[in-house]
Amino acid sequence: MLENILTQRNIKKKTKITIKTLVALGIVALSVALPQIVHLAAGAQGGMIYLPMYLPVVIGGCILGTWWGLSVGILSPIVSFGVTSLFGSAMPALSRLPFMIVELGVFALVSGLFSKLISKHSWVAIPAIITAFLAGRATFIALVAIFQNVTNLSVGTVWNQILMGWPGLIIIAVIVPIVTILLNELLKRDKKEGK
Repeated sequence: MLENILTQRNIKKKTKITIKTLVALGIVALSVALPQIVHLAAGAQGGMIYLPMYLPVVIGGCILGTWWGLSVGILSPIVSFGVTSLFGSAMPALSRLPFMIVELGVFALVSGLFSKLISKHSWVAIPAIITAFLAGRATFIALVAIFQNVTNLSVGTVWNQILMGWPGLIIIAVIVPIVTILLNELLKRDKKEGK
C-alpha cells in the first residue's frame, strides 16, 4: 500500500527506503509496547487473548507489503524478547520465541501479499487478515507438531491458545481495516490536495 502511494507521488528510491524504514521501526516499537500495556491491564493471559503483538505486525504487512512486512514480523518478537529480557521478564518466553518469529513472519508476509490490492480497495484488508491468520496459526501448529520432541509446547496447548485468541482476532479484524481505510483515504486526499 505504502509503496504504491509513494510511487504514485514520484518519491525517489532513497526517500522511499527512509520512509519505509521509519514506518517499520515505528511498527516494531508498537509491537514491543502494546503487549506490555495489555499485560499490565489484563494480566499474563491478556497476551494470548488479545494478541497485542499481532495487531501491529498485520498492520505492517498490509501497509508495507510482503518483504518489509516480513522484516517487521521477524523483528518484532526478537526486539520484544531483547528489550523485555533487560527487565527480567522476557516476552515472548525463550521457548516460544522461535515459533513466534516464524508465525509472525508468516502473518506479515501473507498480509503483505495483499498490500497492492489494499491500496486500491481498502476492504481487501479483511481477507488479508483472515488468510494471514489461517496461514500463521497453521504454521505455528505444524512447527510445534514437527518439533514437539524438543519443545515444551504441544499441538493441544497451541490449539487451546488459538481458541483463547479469538477475541484478539476479532479486534484485529475490526481495527486493521479501519486503519488501512483511514490511512488510504488520508494519503489519497493529501495527493489530490497536492496537485
